[in-house]
Amino acid sequence: MTSTLNGHAPKSPLSIQRRIEHHEADVVIVGAGILGCALAVALGRQGRSVILLEQSMKEPDRIVGELLQPGGVNALERLGLRDCLDDIDAIDVDSYYITYFGEPVKLFYPKETPSSPRPIGKSFHHGRFVMKLRQAALACANVTVVETKATGLVTSTQVQGQVLGVECVTQDLKDCYFGQLTVVADGYASKFRKAHHPHTPKVRSKFWGLELIDAKLPSPNSGHVLLSDKPPVLIYQIGTHETRILIDIPDNLPSASVKNGGVKSHLRNVVLPSLPEGVRPSFEAALDKGQLRSMPNSFLPASTNKTPGLLILGDALNMRHPLTGGGMTVALNDVCCIRELLSPETVPDLGNTALVLKQLSRFHWMRKNSSSVINILAQALYQLFAANDTNLLALQRGCFRYFQIGPVDGPVGLLAGLIKRPFVLFRHFFTVAFLSIWVLFRETPFTQLILFPFRSFMVFWTACIVIFPFIFTEIWS
Repeated sequence: MTSTLNGHAPKSPLSIQRRIEHHEADVVIVGAGILGCALAVALGRQGRSVILLEQSMKEPDRIVGELLQPGGVNALERLGLRDCLDDIDAIDVDSYYITYFGEPVKLFYPKETPSSPRPIGKSFHHGRFVMKLRQAALACANVTVVETKATGLVTSTQVQGQVLGVECVTQDLKDCYFGQLTVVADGYASKFRKAHHPHTPKVRSKFWGLELIDAKLPSPNSGHVLLSDKPPVLIYQIGTHETRILIDIPDNLPSASVKNGGVKSHLRNVVLPSLPEGVRPSFEAALDKGQLRSMPNSFLPASTNKTPGLLILGDALNMRHPLTGGGMTVALNDVCCIRELLSPETVPDLGNTALVLKQLSRFHWMRKNSSSVINILAQALYQLFAANDTNLLALQRGCFRYFQIGPVDGPVGLLAGLIKRPFVLFRHFFTVAFLSIWVLFRETPFTQLILFPFRSFMVFWTACIVIFPFIFTEIWS
């Protein structure tokens, strides 16, 4: 299926003919998800000729990618796509509601100034948002959307390794689409990543999700994070009547083993009793319906795009634990960066592979201003929130106490994608570490104080082990 609709003025009728008849464009993008659509529109509005390839144009149905932080909303606005959040029954989100063994604290997104309006995130059905972005791509006159299955990359026989386009199968017929730049944005299970990305995704757990109907949340318009001695649980409203609940289940969790009745038994016997009272009836009803689905929680460091003619983006390039809901914010900020670095004023000819590769090297470091904070924070918080030893549990207690008594604008601004300064993350994380040691001291019986220096050292050492590997990964990857 090939579709074009009138939108921004095309570069020329020849460019339309070139895309439709000759399957050639300035840019070929694989994947009409959130990043692929946003990038197609951004480049198309700059006058680039774009072919957007997607295996299925049916509405996607996923259990993640449903919470867009305020930093992502801002990026969407910069791209001129803010209206894609309209008419999808999206819910305003202005805060986090975190409970620790049932004790709550509410953290609002920080205002820029006291008189500024409070930043707002949005939660929604993932598929509805994707379909609005696809409509925007279809409405852009410089973009041609093709429903086809990408099966491989076309490489040059003259320049070693250079990518020239994409091999496809359309209704059982083999086909090819050619571009001066090929963008791979085919998601977390990318079929093209392995040959062009030095890292492999690491998975420690899965999110198991249910859609709850008319659940009564303790704090409307908040993202809920439930912490205890069990793995974290996330709850957030995605429509007028629908609420998403995501339960983190690490690999080899004993209570979710086949021997103990599997995942459903864990959800019914362990998770259900720990949920807020207003959520339990709808959770039990959804569990009885059997609509349980899972998604792997992956970590994948980014890498510089070094293959001539190729750009890998989105989850195909970089993933972090979805605990903080930062994935779409990273993706949309990446589109803003690429739009700037590959603008026609900066790169008149995308066929100039040397200049394109130079700009992609700049992109790798430019994006870290925002992506590194979200990546490090997501991984570090997951380590704390899914604590499974005494030192991590001490850090978990200190983190919650910090949320209760500390200056929370910094941490919440980091979570929201509004603060893009890694040093702010570093400072707050180690403030939490020292507060954790103080809390530990207050809780240590007098008879055991002789052991406190050793225990405090181990807590601090654990904090270093938690955060520094991810900092070094961001620096060296």
